[in-house]
Amino acid sequence: MPTLTTTPDLRQLRYFVAVAEEKHFGRAAARLSMTQPPLSQAIRALEETLGVTLFARTKRSVELTAVGADLLPEVQRLLASAEALRPLAQSLAHGEAGRLSLAFVSTADYGLLPLLLSDFGARYPGVRLQLAEATSDVQIDELIAGRIDAGLVIAPLPPRHAAQLSWLALAREPLVIALSLEHATRLGLAGPAGAEWHETPVSLRDVADMPLVIFPRRLAPGFYDIIMDCYGVAGLTPRIGQEAIQMQTIVSLVSAGMGVALVPQSLRNLRRTGVVYRPLSESVPAIETGLVWRTAHVSPVLAGFIKIVQAHAGRMA
Repeated sequence: MPTLTTTPDLRQLRYFVAVAEEKHFGRAAARLSMTQPPLSQAIRALEETLGVTLFARTKRSVELTAVGADLLPEVQRLLASAEALRPLAQSLAHGEAGRLSLAFVSTADYGLLPLLLSDFGARYPGVRLQLAEATSDVQIDELIAGRIDAGLVIAPLPPRHAAQLSWLALAREPLVIALSLEHATRLGLAGPAGAEWHETPVSLRDVADMPLVIFPRRLAPGFYDIIMDCYGVAGLTPRIGQEAIQMQTIVSLVSAGMGVALVPQSLRNLRRTGVVYRPLSESVPAIETGLVWRTAHVSPVLAGFIKIVQAHAGRMA
């Protein structure tokens, strides 16, 4: 007699389905490539384990009891799920299934992120994406704590975490100046018909007396220092008017006439009414955005995303 267990195993459940579908122990045994006595013993053991009678037996027929009939579809679903485990495990191992938690700075939403997500979604449709917008400093903290898998941040990385993190530069883009259409018109800087973008450069000296709208330094020290350096190289000291933690908010404040802002060039894709963007005549450093992740924690899903980023690196601005 087979050893009884407190729970049925998959082999017993497969035997149950075979007998239920064939309605005959002999035919079910042939289907399972076994002899009839061990099959009958296994079904008896299953019934004893479950504490119910699954089949009404006579010398000529085998019929499911009411309990057996109700149990059959549940067992079939359970077996189907069990059979799906291997292909699921293979998909997870190849990065074709699973979850990717990705954070991004607001500037990435207007150039980098849509292209990356479109490409990744097309190649890995079985992966669930969890997206969150956050400043670079918050992303680093979330990465170190293991709450996200990777982040799109603005360089540089904080030195204290450099040994734990890997960095892949994705794009470098110049800063441009954003100013309200009203201010641009008053200063003679607006493009034709108030165009949102015009190629004629503007000097910081032209807007030196206007308040500067900027990120707080504690949230984006690298970005903040680059902007301050732009003014310093021009021999100017900016007057901080407003601080905001989201790029959309900064542009909204500019639109409201609260000041000017230096923003990455890709932000021109944020077409806010009443805001114009102009290149700067001064030589300005490029803003570098890239992907950061914990070096020691690269899942197959993350490895697939890194490959997508590598394919786009250097081709985006």
